[in-house]
Amino acid sequence: MVAVAAGGLYVAGLVATGDDISAGTRVDGVDIGGMSRAEAEAKLTAEAPASWKAPIPVRVGDGATTVDPAAAGLTVDVAKTADLAADPSRDPFTVIGRLFSPGEREIRPVLAYDAAKTKAAVADLAEQNDRTVREGSVAFREGRAVATQPVTGRKLDTGQAAETLRAAYPAATGAAAVNLPVSVTEPKLPAGEVNRFLDTYAKPAVSGPVTLTAGDQRLRISPATLGDHLTVKNDKGRLTAFLDDEALLRDPDVARPLAALTNAPVEASLGVQDGKVVVESEGRQGHEVTAKALGDAVRPLLTRSGDTARTAPVATRVTEPELSSGSLARLGITEQMSTFTVNFPTAPYRTTNIGRAAELINGSLVQPGEVWSFNRTVGERTPANGFVDGTMILDGSYRSAPGGGVSAMATTVYNAMFFAGVQPVEHGAHSFYIERYPAGREATVAWGQLDLKFRNDTGKPIYIKASATDHSVTVSFLGTKKYDSVEAVAGPRTNITQPVKREGTGEACVPQPPLEGFDTTVDRVFKNNGVEVKRETYKTHYTPRDEVTCKPVTEDAAGR
Repeated sequence: MVAVAAGGLYVAGLVATGDDISAGTRVDGVDIGGMSRAEAEAKLTAEAPASWKAPIPVRVGDGATTVDPAAAGLTVDVAKTADLAADPSRDPFTVIGRLFSPGEREIRPVLAYDAAKTKAAVADLAEQNDRTVREGSVAFREGRAVATQPVTGRKLDTGQAAETLRAAYPAATGAAAVNLPVSVTEPKLPAGEVNRFLDTYAKPAVSGPVTLTAGDQRLRISPATLGDHLTVKNDKGRLTAFLDDEALLRDPDVARPLAALTNAPVEASLGVQDGKVVVESEGRQGHEVTAKALGDAVRPLLTRSGDTARTAPVATRVTEPELSSGSLARLGITEQMSTFTVNFPTAPYRTTNIGRAAELINGSLVQPGEVWSFNRTVGERTPANGFVDGTMILDGSYRSAPGGGVSAMATTVYNAMFFAGVQPVEHGAHSFYIERYPAGREATVAWGQLDLKFRNDTGKPIYIKASATDHSVTVSFLGTKKYDSVEAVAGPRTNITQPVKREGTGEACVPQPPLEGFDTTVDRVFKNNGVEVKRETYKTHYTPRDEVTCKPVTEDAAGR
């Protein structure tokens, strides 16, 4: 009878709970009791709890954001969850037991993880939230003090962050943000030190100009100029400023007015009398401000406020001229090494341009080993530098251009250099021959393209004396001869080529007569005690000078 009764209960239990999932079964609050697996899976999909899809709030250091769980590969596997919820056994004891204990069951959802998506989501978090440590500093820009505040560096631990995200899913509604693990790098300099230096030094330093006085002269240095030469360094956790005295002294905004504030020494003017170098006029002392004196005057003013407090005297010192009666023998400027004169047809532009070049070159003192440069000494041939338009060779023809005629000075310097026996560094001849110059022994210059340079290899200083009239220019080198004499031996003209005739146009056109082109050589012969000790050969190629006639400019053409 007992067996029959038990069998009846078992059958009754199967009938009462014939579905896969027993009554009262829930998954995160979703009732799937009494359903088949397929029905439970459909319901869990349709009525999934909000927490399964809700963004997970996270914190990365001091930054807060959220993570989309699906994008991060964090989901619920509803099929496996339904399988888990299904009754694990259909044995008689379990089936009969359901008839007498139909209580509720809460099933945890089965989670699915896509490791690749989780890794990608964490990488995105790192890209958005990682930051490099930034050190605090102060800089000076356009006359203003600009602070860069320090920033703490942080780096997301991506491996641990992935595990933390998995553990946090699914997040309950209203759950606190999950702290993702980060490593932190603190800046070496705290914000307090940046602000201290900014307020106590940097801002006052450029709060206004500083004024330096020398006698009754005044020099104002602007905040922008001061800032250009102030640098800030971190000295063991404390910001300090450095004023570059040398750079400040060289700054044109300081150097130009400082030159007016002081006066350079005037060098003695030298000449030659009876073959010996003599002083034609004595030099004069000057005064200068050294870089140290400039820095010593400026530094104390930088932390002061107000025009009066930012004004102070600057020390000057006496400077002696290098050339004087007493220094000639010591320097070795005792004899005329060479002299050369070039004659030229009188023309107003030649008088102006050659005279100006002579003025700029005269008195040049070239130290042993120094390279002298025509372009550096004379400067660009512009109206601002005292030059006017004149005739010169451009593209194989005479043209009118600023500085025309200075090739006469270049040729004169070249020959003085040639016969002084010093080392040429750079020179170039005219493209075609000009009859008033010695063939193969002449030079031209062009700003930014061609220079005339020589190196003083005599071991003693060389003084260059230059003078010009309206029809000639003379250059002499004074110093100590390295050779008793230097001679020029001209070779024959070869490779003769004939000019052609062509017509030029435009206001800059200058007529020119024809002249054949040719090649030539010049030997530079060095002698001591009448014996040749060295010989150098210079080769020059001249193109033909074409005959050029200038087509008159018509009124119509001029109007265009």
